[in-house]
Amino acid sequence: MKIIVDAFGGDHAPLEIMKGCADAVKGLGIDIMLVGREQEIRRVASENNISLDHMEIADAPDVITMEDSAGEIMKSKANCSMAEGLRRLVAGEGDAFVSGGNSGALVVGASLIVKRIHGVKRIAFAPIIPNEKGFFMLIDCGANVDCKPEMLQQFGIMGSIYMEKVMGIKNPRVALANIGTEDHKGGKLQHEAFALLKNSGLNFIGNIEARDIPVDAGDVIVADGFTGNVILKTYEGVALMLLGKLKQVFMQSPKNKIAAALVMKDMKQLKKNFDYNEYGGAPLMGCVKPVFKMHGSSKAKTVFNALRLTKAYVEGHVAEEIAASVEKYGMTEADTKKEGD
Repeated sequence: MKIIVDAFGGDHAPLEIMKGCADAVKGLGIDIMLVGREQEIRRVASENNISLDHMEIADAPDVITMEDSAGEIMKSKANCSMAEGLRRLVAGEGDAFVSGGNSGALVVGASLIVKRIHGVKRIAFAPIIPNEKGFFMLIDCGANVDCKPEMLQQFGIMGSIYMEKVMGIKNPRVALANIGTEDHKGGKLQHEAFALLKNSGLNFIGNIEARDIPVDAGDVIVADGFTGNVILKTYEGVALMLLGKLKQVFMQSPKNKIAAALVMKDMKQLKKNFDYNEYGGAPLMGCVKPVFKMHGSSKAKTVFNALRLTKAYVEGHVAEEIAASVEKYGMTEADTKKEGD
C-alpha cells in the first residue's frame, strides 16, 4: 500500500511529517509518497538522519497556508503540495492522501479534484474523539455549516460504516445532536433528519444532548457542521482546562506532590485517553478515494496514528461501502443536483 502525504501541511512540517512517515514505513509496512519541495525534503532528511527508504518524493513548488482562502487551491495555489497530492491520488499513484494543512482548502480540493462518491451530497469531517469508555465519531465538524436533512442522514450512514469497518464496532449506535432527548426537540432540520435516521435501517438511538456525549451515549454523533464544530472545540477546551487544573492541584504543595507520585501511572493513562494524538485526525467522509485530515499541530506520533487509521480505511474498503450504501438508499446524482450543487 502506498499513501500520499502532504509534506508541507501543518505547523511542524516538513520535519515532523517526515519523522512520522519514517516511523510508519517501519511500523505499518507501507510505502509513502512525500509531496512538496523536493530539495527541502532531502535537506531535512539529511540533517536529521531520516531514512527515505520506501519513500518517493513528488516535487511541488508551492504551499497553501492557513491564511489562504480555501478556493486558492484551485487558483493561485494550484501548484501547492496539497493540490499536487490530490491530483496524484486521482491519477492512481497512491491508495490514499493525508494532509495536516488548510482544512477548508482540503475540503474544496477533495470535492473538486478527487470528487464525491456518486450521490453523496457533501463531504464531511469525522474525527474520532475519546469519551468515558473509549471513543466516538462526531460527523460533521465544520465542513458544512448549512445542512439539509438528507445530508445528516448520509452522515449517519457514512459514520456507521467507518466505525464498523475501521474502528471495529459492530452495529454502531447512531445519535443526533440536539437540545433535548425527546423526539420533538430541535428545529425543522432536526425534526426531518430525525425521521430520516429513524427509518434508515441504522442502529439509530434518537436525540442526544451535548452533556451526554462524553459518557458514551453513542458511537456516531450526527450534527450539522456548525453545531459539530462548536461541540468539538468546546470538548477540546474543557478537557485541556480540566487536565491543567488537575496538574495545578498536584503541584501546589509538597503533600500534593507526594499524592501525584502515587497516582502518576494512572494520571498518564488518563492523559493518554484524552490525547487527540492517539487518533491522528479525521477522514473526509464521502470522497471517491480516501482523504484524511491530520491535526494542524501534528507531530511524528500524530502523523503515525493518522497513517495507521488511513491504512485501515483503505483495507476496510470504506469508500466502496459508502458508495454501495448510498446506492441502496436511492440517493442519486439527480437528487444531488436538485439540491443546488
